[in-house]
Amino acid sequence: MAHEYRVTVAWHDDPGTVDYRSYTRDHVVSADGKSSLDGSADRSFRGSAARWNPEELVVAALSQCHLLSFLHVAADAGVVVTAYSDHPVGRMTKDDDGGWSFASVVLRPEITVAGAEPDLTALHHAAHEACFIARSVGFPVTVEPGAAPP
Repeated sequence: MAHEYRVTVAWHDDPGTVDYRSYTRDHVVSADGKSSLDGSADRSFRGSAARWNPEELVVAALSQCHLLSFLHVAADAGVVVTAYSDHPVGRMTKDDDGGWSFASVVLRPEITVAGAEPDLTALHHAAHEACFIARSVGFPVTVEPGAAPP
């Protein structure tokens, strides 16, 4: 069994990639039936601060995946979640070859439940194990429930 996900990433610029400093990093990410997403590079790579960059989207995808996995395991366990927020932080470092890669992502979910609050540690562990994005990346993703953002 397999699932496919299709998007379109479109960029254009005139006069184009004349040199590294001359071209825009702004682009549009779209998919059928969805609102478009304005993308760019991170500001440190000459991108627009007003647009989403790939680094933010990786961190957001990990957070969303944990959220959705957590809601699933909570529902299966009979825990009624009424609110969930996360303030994840991704850390990139420069590699020995001069390139960049993620060194880690820390998720910091804050959860509100109806009734007496159960021990959520096991639910977070199960959600983390179920999150296909966390299982797919080559860097550590940790969960620190209730931790304040730095």
